[in-house]
Formats: sequence, C-alpha cells, structure tokens
Amino acid sequence: MELFDNLLLGLSTALQLNNLVYCLIGVVIGTAIGVLPGIGPIPTVALLLPFTFGLEPASALIMLAGIFYGAQYGGSTTAILVNVPGETSSVVTCLDGHEMAKQGRAGPALAIAAISSFFAGTVATVVIAVLSLPLAALALKFTAVEYFSLLVLGLFAAVILAHGSVAKSLAMVFLGLLIGTVGIDVNSGIARMTFGVPALADGLDFVPVAMGMFGLAEIIANLERPEVRQVVSQKLRDLIPSRADLKAAFPAMLRGTFIGSALGVLPGGGAALPPFTAYALEKKLAKDPSRFGKGAIEGVAGPEAANNAGAQTSFIPLLTLGIPANALMALMIGALMMQGIQPGPQVMTEQPELVWGVIASMWTGNLMLLIINLPLVGLWVSMLKIPYRLLFPAIVLFCCIGTYGISNSAFNVWLMLGCAVVGYFFIKVGVEPAPLLLGLVLGPQLEENFRRAMQLSDGDPSVFLTRPISAVLLGVVAVMLLAMLSPAVLKTRKQALAE
Repeated sequence: MELFDNLLLGLSTALQLNNLVYCLIGVVIGTAIGVLPGIGPIPTVALLLPFTFGLEPASALIMLAGIFYGAQYGGSTTAILVNVPGETSSVVTCLDGHEMAKQGRAGPALAIAAISSFFAGTVATVVIAVLSLPLAALALKFTAVEYFSLLVLGLFAAVILAHGSVAKSLAMVFLGLLIGTVGIDVNSGIARMTFGVPALADGLDFVPVAMGMFGLAEIIANLERPEVRQVVSQKLRDLIPSRADLKAAFPAMLRGTFIGSALGVLPGGGAALPPFTAYALEKKLAKDPSRFGKGAIEGVAGPEAANNAGAQTSFIPLLTLGIPANALMALMIGALMMQGIQPGPQVMTEQPELVWGVIASMWTGNLMLLIINLPLVGLWVSMLKIPYRLLFPAIVLFCCIGTYGISNSAFNVWLMLGCAVVGYFFIKVGVEPAPLLLGLVLGPQLEENFRRAMQLSDGDPSVFLTRPISAVLLGVVAVMLLAMLSPAVLKTRKQALAE
C-alpha cells in the first residue's frame, strides 16, 4: 500500500505541466546527443549542470535523467542506419541492426529497438520503485561506520568493474580523493593545498571540473576523428514489425531487461556491460548462433532492452544510498548538491516528492520517447550532417557562459579550460577520467564519515570489522580484490587493453 501511495505521489509530481515540459526537453536533448556520435550523455549533463541551478530540484533531476535514458534511444538510430554507435551502449546494436538495414529491414529494426527500450524502461521503473523502499529502510540503519565502508565498496567497484588498467583506475580514484581535500578543513579551519589562492578556499568546484574533463575534453578529441558517415539509403517504411519479428524478439526483450536491471545497479558497471552481456547470452541460447552478426532481430532486442534497463536501475544506489553507480550518477549527485540537497538515505524521507517524482517521470519519459522517436527518425538522421567544426565553437561559448554564471567567477572558467586540457591528455594516454570524478564526489563524504566513525569508536579502527554490516561490505571489497588479482581476470584485462 505504501508503494502505491508513493507512486501516486510521484505521478502527481511528474505530471505537473512544468515537469512534463522539462522531461520532454530532457528526452529530446538526450535523443539528439545520442544520435550525434561522440557527444554522449556524460558531457551533455556536465555542460547543462549550470543551467539547472535556477530550476526546482525535481525539475532539474527529471530533465537530467531524461537526457541519460533518452541517449540510449538515440544511439540505436545511428547504430542501425549508419553503423556508427552514438553511445558506447549501442556498439552491440551495430552488429545486427545495421545488417537488417542493409537487407531493407531498417524499419523493423528501429521499431524493435524502440519497443524493447520502452518495455525495459517500464519494467525498470517498477524495479526501482519496488527496491527503493527496502534499500532506503536498510540504509537508515547505517551509521558513519557502515557508510564509510559502503563508500569504499563503491570506489573499489568502480575500479574493478571499469575497463582498462586497474593501476590507472586506482591512480585516478586517489587523484580524485586528493583533489576533494582542497580547501578549508571544516574541523580545524586550516587551509589545505590552496597555495594562497583565495578562490580555492571553498575547494574545487565540481561543475567546472566535470565540464572540462568530460565535456570539452571529449569534444576536443572528437575533432581529430574522421567524420565518415554513410546512411543506409532507403525509405523507412513498414515500421510496424511483423508477428514473427515480435515473437522472436519478445524472449530476448525479457532476458535483456532482467540482465540490464541487475547489472545497472552495480557500481562502476558502465554503459557497455549490460548490452554486451545480453548479446552474449542471446548468441549462446540461439539454436543457430551463426545468424548473429547477419541480421538476427534478437541481437537488436536483447541489447537494447538491457542498455535502457541498466541506464534506469543505475539510479537505485543514487536515490537510496547516495552512492553513484557510474560517472553520470556522480554528476547527478553534483546536481543535488547544487540544489542544496545532501545525497544519502535521508533524501527518500526528507524529499519524497523529488525521489518518487524522478522515478515516475521515467515512465512518462519512455512513453514520450516511443511516440517521438520513430516519426522523427528522418530529423535525427539529418543531424548527422552537422560538422563538428561548427558545433565546437558554439559548445565552448555555451560552456564558458554556464561556468561563469554559477558564481560569477572568472576563476571557474579558467579551471574548466585547464581541466579540459588535462582531460584531453588523459584521453591521449588512455586513462579513463570517470574514477577521478567518483573520487572527487565521494572524497569529502568518505573523509567526513571516517572522522565520525573514529569519534564514535574513540579512535579504534577495528570498529569497521566488528560492526556486522560494515564487516560484510569490507568483506565484499576483499573478495573483489582477490578476484581482480586472479590470473584469469588479469589475462582478460590484458586482452581487452590489447584490443
């Protein structure tokens, strides 16, 4: 009954006219940046953070969430028609989706991608609603000891589950934690690593760092990449899939939704993990695996369901525990903090309209995407003709205005530009900046909870092992570290790096 009441509260918030408008804006922007290869949801959300400052908290989160899962829809359009994945999560869709387009079946491929995403989004919304209450109730029992261990688990999971070198990911996490300590120490009042610069007294502002490292750096790197885009030349007729297509795709939708819902919750899982896992499962279960890569409709339905379900269930740790499951959720925490809301388990009890409004808006947003995506597919594809050299100056100007407007500080503009150079360097040397962002966001919370835990235990560090929940969380960290150091995992990572 409580769940039903909460969903009604969420719908009353999500269906307010202003929130419907912001949801529509979010999903349209999300679809557009999903279509444009290289401009992903993380850079876009980072760039738009300053412009959410004057919005109501619910409106800001609803719009930013719409950008995230809207990008999953848009990415599939270019993957199918152009064989260029707009998002990392759409890489797998290229394999069979583009083959279907070349066979004259672009319409059914796009329709199945949209239907799978809508179905998965609807189920994932229910999963979020069902799991949020028990997780929030459990989280309210946490003290500083358990919360510290949970933050440690989140940081290590981000390192272990991330792609690429473990050593580089660990280095980025520690660099983020180090940057998070810049500023005046709240307890002692002593300046830390400010180097006599007054602008650093309050620490490094999260928004310019995120905009520089994720927004501008990625766009600078895209200027170097070739813009060879060949759209499948045909009219998109017969968008309604046949009964045989639906019969073949539906089981794959179900399995993809389940996989995406489960893997999306994992900290650091990333956008690629659910669709790749779903594709591998479909290929393994198929009676004729040789069909995959040659236009198998299950190869579109499963991954598309998985990536949309994963995108939405990644909100569960954020809304219930205040822990980001990935870099984009870290940006969402930044958006909450800009609104004066401290992320954590208390948000569900103190801001129920916000939490349940965001959850309910996911269903309305997915419905909007289903309605606007297929009829406007020609418009989305035409956006591919916009060259990067024209987009880049407008984006830089847009970023500078937004960054300056946060606190009317020119220092933030220079900080953003400096972080863009550093972020570009990270891209060139093959270092993923997402763990740094997680370290920057979680660092102050980690330090604060560690200090509180030490005060509660009179300076006894064994409290982290004697409290049952904390001991279990740290035990999970230990198991993950041992698994990471196993020869099989190390071999797999080396092969991934070689590719």
